[in-house]
Amino acid sequence: MATLAGIRSRTPTLVAVALGLALAGAGCGGAGTTTSSSRASAKQHAAGKGATAPAVPARLSYRPLFTLRAPLRDPASAALGDGRFVLLGGLDAADTSSDSIELASVHGLLPGATTLPLAQHDAQGAALDGRVYVFGGGSASELDHIVSFDPANRTVRTVGALPRAQSDVAVTQSGGTAYVVGGYDGTSWLNTILAWRPSTTPRVVGHLPVGLRYAAASAVGGRIVVIGGSTPSGASDAIYSFDPRTRRVRQIGRLPHPITHAGAATLGATVYLVGGRGDSLDAQTAGVWAINPLTGAVRAAGHLPHALSDTGVLTVGKAIIVAGGLSKAGTVTGVGELVARSG
Repeated sequence: MATLAGIRSRTPTLVAVALGLALAGAGCGGAGTTTSSSRASAKQHAAGKGATAPAVPARLSYRPLFTLRAPLRDPASAALGDGRFVLLGGLDAADTSSDSIELASVHGLLPGATTLPLAQHDAQGAALDGRVYVFGGGSASELDHIVSFDPANRTVRTVGALPRAQSDVAVTQSGGTAYVVGGYDGTSWLNTILAWRPSTTPRVVGHLPVGLRYAAASAVGGRIVVIGGSTPSGASDAIYSFDPRTRRVRQIGRLPHPITHAGAATLGATVYLVGGRGDSLDAQTAGVWAINPLTGAVRAAGHLPHALSDTGVLTVGKAIIVAGGLSKAGTVTGVGELVARSG
């Protein structure tokens, strides 16, 4: 999480504000791809009944779209359909928490101003049943609230609470359920995976092998892929798969090097990890990596125009939106998209 003053001065005990991953000269990493049809079948069976192996992941190219009203990093984000998305909270260029809610499309910001109940950062969000829900986060201290935002009428209200206050979470949704992964409660790195549906109480459905903050998470094929993040001993290179049906967490691969404060999104049957950094506060990189959710194999898939961490990363249509973030020079305003290269 985050107290405001501590965000940029975190030691390894107060993990940093940016998630790293270098692209330069990178090739495959972690678990290798299968080399025979029998091995591929075994891996597919291990990933779960009905899973389908992803095609060769696309190489992605970055296209700039527009700029935000002000520099922003660490927002919660969610896709709304019809090419729209939303950014909620975050940190501005002065390391101050924001209460803003920004609606946008791929063409630019949309009119209308709405705010969160209080200024906050280091939360994440998920869209369920036409509404966006923000889980936890940090303000002057960690927060336990679940906040609902209705994009149809721009209303905001608190609809529930997490079992404990926690910031630095990763959030994704699958099958109408939001999953809140890891986080920090002000004292401890959390290893829990929480499941939540609207009008229910969050419940613990899984445990990671280690407490994890600032991980990236994305759903694919009914499973949750959890990538990198910060452990009590430093940035992680682990790639985990969580199956909500069996509540089993297993490590399926490794990144080429430890990464934290990155974002993840799914295109087709591939999970892409975007930007980030390692343990050093000024180690932002531009890497984009494709991760096979069945085998854990990792391959370079493109790069951002500038090294960034702490971006809003989400799938909108056939593109991955990359909004704001932290560069080596400071917090940025740019919004762009990663799209499959033609030819």
